[in-house]
Amino acid sequence: MLTRRTFLRMGTAAAVWERFALLPLAAQGDDYRALVCVFLFGGNDCNNTVAPLDPEPFRSYQASRGPLALAQQSLLPIEARGATYGLHPQLTEIQKLYNQRRVAVIANVGVLVRPTTRDEYRQRLAPLPVNLFSHSDQQLLWQTADLRGNARTGWGGRVGDRVPTGEFSLLSLGGSATFLNGERVRSMALNAGAPPSLTGFSNTREHQARLQAFLEILDLEDQRILVRTANLRVKEGLRISQTLTRLLTGNSPLKTPFPATTLGRQMEQIARLIHARRELGATRQIFFASLGGWDHHVSLLTSHAPLMTQLNAALAAFYQATEEMGLADRVVTFTASEFGRTLNANANAGSDHGWGAHHFVLGGAVKGGTLYGTYPTVALNGPDDATGRGVWIPTTSLDQYGATLASWFGVPAEELTNVFPNLANFEPRNLGFLD
Repeated sequence: MLTRRTFLRMGTAAAVWERFALLPLAAQGDDYRALVCVFLFGGNDCNNTVAPLDPEPFRSYQASRGPLALAQQSLLPIEARGATYGLHPQLTEIQKLYNQRRVAVIANVGVLVRPTTRDEYRQRLAPLPVNLFSHSDQQLLWQTADLRGNARTGWGGRVGDRVPTGEFSLLSLGGSATFLNGERVRSMALNAGAPPSLTGFSNTREHQARLQAFLEILDLEDQRILVRTANLRVKEGLRISQTLTRLLTGNSPLKTPFPATTLGRQMEQIARLIHARRELGATRQIFFASLGGWDHHVSLLTSHAPLMTQLNAALAAFYQATEEMGLADRVVTFTASEFGRTLNANANAGSDHGWGAHHFVLGGAVKGGTLYGTYPTVALNGPDDATGRGVWIPTTSLDQYGATLASWFGVPAEELTNVFPNLANFEPRNLGFLD
């Protein structure tokens, strides 16, 4: 469903939409690229997502996690840089894609002002992001990459500001997302499974008559420029909503089956929008999908597994759809979450708020089958533990993670620090996980 504000925003960009829609189809599709952010709200427990499997690290993991440790034989083995790690038992398709070099693990990523050691953290000698361990604050920081906590734009939107994209290019299927807010570009929020149509008008004769009268009112001549402008915006919003409704309802043009889950439905809609990229006039697109429920303070082992199952199936189906469209090397999907979680258990067989976490990047352009960054020493009070509970001080910054994605998408090198304010504090700026 579209609100009046969304209609006005959509109408504001109508001139851009018309300009791009008139481009020859060949010109629109030659250099298409898309980024898809899958945000796991609540703080994914990375310690059971990617665990160490070599004998000594696994013994430390098992002793430190206690009742939260997964059985060694249940973990799905992957090799990376001479070491063995284990994916969560439900990530069977992710393991296959990893072994096909279509998935990479980015280890211990988090929000950082500059590289920080355990001693600097404990002695408060390093500048820190605002309100560490707060869900709302860290969700905002991950989406904005502005660690002061007062940004109005997201890094996805700022990427869109700097790369010509066309209309219908910044779209959220996972609710309103600060991530997609730009300085100049505008994003749209759609509800997966709900057609983006104007409310209050059904297909009954009475409602259609009312809609026709509404459209005739919009066509009335009026000397007041504000009224004329508002009418134009609403008309364009209606036209755009009709386009999206036509593209997102009815039978899918894709043969790939998607799971009928919260995330599966979002990823299917994103796939359909990518399939319609030429009709929409989009040369670049950035999408936001989300899944909640990752705040596992209670019964981690019971509650984490179904979410891993859902993530595994949705990401695998989406990758298969990009293969079907011949765009696997033009679409990169990546995970995000506000923070990781503690290594040790709390009194309720759950884990508490952490800091650094491991993430997946998926796509044909990914140099997969390996791990990037530095995997932490999985031990309580080890060199990467901020608090004594297994809270990992990130060894890879969000700025490095995002800048690597943004560079692949087309952001010029000289613009990256305008998108990621703290990038200048880190080396390397590009982690190298994309062709």
